[in-house]
Amino acid sequence: MAYKINDGCVSCGACADACPVGAISEGDGKYVINADACVDCGTCESTCPTGSIEQA
Repeated sequence: MAYKINDGCVSCGACADACPVGAISEGDGKYVINADACVDCGTCESTCPTGSIEQA
């Protein structure tokens, strides 16, 4: 099950920098996770300073 970024995202980029497979990119107003590339490691969730990443 991939992760998703909710509307609490402040576009700081911490999750994208932490993602070991590069599955996170800047989207329209918030970062987005490519579910096909996500390996469900959870690194992004623990890195997010606003708690805006959750399992989809």
